[in-house]
Amino acid sequence: MLTDVYTSLQLLLRWIHVFAGIIWVGHLYFFNFVNVPFQAVLSADMKKVVNPQLLGRAFWWFRWTAMVTFIAGFLLFTMLYMYTPGVGFGPSDLWRTADGMTGRAMWISLGMLLGFGMWANVWFVIWPAQKKILTAVRDGQPVDPALPKRALKVSRANAYLSGPMLFGMLAPNHFGGFDIVSAIVAIALGLVAIWWAIGQSSSAGTDIATPPSAKT
Repeated sequence: MLTDVYTSLQLLLRWIHVFAGIIWVGHLYFFNFVNVPFQAVLSADMKKVVNPQLLGRAFWWFRWTAMVTFIAGFLLFTMLYMYTPGVGFGPSDLWRTADGMTGRAMWISLGMLLGFGMWANVWFVIWPAQKKILTAVRDGQPVDPALPKRALKVSRANAYLSGPMLFGMLAPNHFGGFDIVSAIVAIALGLVAIWWAIGQSSSAGTDIATPPSAKT
């Protein structure tokens, strides 16, 4: 009975972790791939109307799903790697064996380290800066020029971190073994994917946004 409850709770936490993570990272990509080039074509008057309404909602989902992802992930990590049913708390067989730290544990450690950095950036850098920016725009006040630069820089960093982070989160169940070459390849692929997406973002969708008369 207790084993069934433990397994069901683990599944529920995994679902919450993935569901919230999709919303969090989805908004991160919206900000970096869609909103950044979109802001460049908005006038100051349009930003005053659009941004507090649109981005205020987007940042609510962004920061709170980051928090839910973090909490659910921490609890799930504890259940899987730091607890053994019938034994109690302490490193489980998934974390280490007689041969040392498992490959699965190394992958999840990479994913967790990057995910924790992203969560901290959201709550302690990106959102505090954006809150000041959106409030100033709403009230028609000048925006400290350092704030948008800081928010964009850290948001870009989070986007780049997300690529390798996803490899770290997926590899424990789908790859298993860990070695330095695999880690370098995973990190490189993640970084290149984000670099490519950011590079495409300035022109993606502009064929619809631009009237035919303006193309000739």
